[in-house]
Amino acid sequence: MLLISFGFYAYQIIYTPNFLVGKEDRMIVIPNDADFKTVQKILHEGDYVQDLMSFAFLSRMMDYDKKVKPGRFILKANMTNLQAIRLLRLGKQEPVRITFNNVRLLKDLAEKITTNLSMRPDEFEAAAVKFSMNNKYGFNKDNLMCMFIPNTYEVYYNILPDALMERMYDEYVIFWNDERKAKAAQLGLSPVEVSILASIVQAEAMKQDEAPVIAGLYLNRLKQDMPLQADPTLVFASGDFSLKRVLNEHKEIDSPYNTYKYAGLPPGPINMPRVNCVDAVLNHDVNNYLYMCAKEDFSGYHNFTDNYRQQINNAKRYQRALEIEIEKGKQLRRAGAKK
Repeated sequence: MLLISFGFYAYQIIYTPNFLVGKEDRMIVIPNDADFKTVQKILHEGDYVQDLMSFAFLSRMMDYDKKVKPGRFILKANMTNLQAIRLLRLGKQEPVRITFNNVRLLKDLAEKITTNLSMRPDEFEAAAVKFSMNNKYGFNKDNLMCMFIPNTYEVYYNILPDALMERMYDEYVIFWNDERKAKAAQLGLSPVEVSILASIVQAEAMKQDEAPVIAGLYLNRLKQDMPLQADPTLVFASGDFSLKRVLNEHKEIDSPYNTYKYAGLPPGPINMPRVNCVDAVLNHDVNNYLYMCAKEDFSGYHNFTDNYRQQINNAKRYQRALEIEIEKGKQLRRAGAKK
């Protein structure tokens, strides 16, 4: 009788649903430094398990108490102790998604890329700095952002900072396939240089359909050893990203990112270029343009020309239109003040 009772209890411990009984599947996160006591506390306080003692008993029988693995796991509704322990002991994690885009600086990237991860932004930054100093792929502190291809990726929650850097390099290699590398070579540029130029094109192109045209213009300037004279590079050099209008004083900033003062490409990107901007450089419009000026209709498009005199005329038209708009704004404010 005693043997039958023990056998029934053993069956219950192993095969009776004990996790999230009558509830929905839920995620559980086990920290990197967790021991078995920590796991029990998480399960109890999170109301994951009905009978914690039976879970603990079977965990010791299966040596899970000595083999705790950190990570992010999905516990299914009505899981048995046996199913849950196997899942946790084998470390069968559910991947998390990391997404990053629209960043300029490493610290901005660190905040975005670690949002769903166990690592802190400062840990990622430290790994990125170490990678920039020690990698054998040609990346440095100035151009490291070129390695990160904006997209959504799946990784494990507890991925280590160094491993994440290597993963991002692997994705970079996948992106820069033979076709893209061949197109870059035809331009006389390395993949990193293409990304640097793409970051400038991205900052200039308010309308994406203009990006290949702008890319063609800047490539023409590079071929003729003309300074790029790209205003967004001055904004980056100033460090004031709220700057709306570049003035002559900004053209005097002594920085390798000042493309008015120094010809050629700056040492690194001024933002993280989107894939379509990188491809806009690789598949640029073939033209003779050397100059562009915002259109006077404020549509976000540009007037392009290869003639400097025409560029001056375009600039004057835009300036006149801007002055008219400014005056209209003043009149509206004065009219509002009188009411």
